Amino acid sequence: MSELHPSIVALVALAANIAAKHPKQGLCQLDKLREYGVPEAHIDTVIEIARHIRDEAGQLLDASFDAARAAAQTQVAEAAPAGKPKVAKGKPLTIAIAEAGGACCTPTPGGKSCC
Repeated sequence: MSELHPSIVALVALAANIAAKHPKQGLCQLDKLREYGVPEAHIDTVIEIARHIRDEAGQLLDASFDAARAAAQTQVAEAAPAGKPKVAKGKPLTIAIAEAGGACCTPTPGGKSCC
């Protein structure tokens, strides 16, 4: 099996660092990519896609959290006697997960595909 070119590994690592919000931010990979002669336009594309995936994931997690919170509030309101809202002990909450429809992802603001 052939190994990936070091520039490809550095591009993947840069994208992963950005998408994962790693504290080192992939700055080491930037230096390596420049040493390998990777054009800045390619680096910019990888950064744009990684940020888009990171931001989209955050938005989906926020929407899922908000839906679960709303469902829990509804359950509590329906189960509680009037005037005294209480949370039932030991009762698991149902968390709705929104299904993503359509394409596997949306394009970045710059129109780049992340799929």
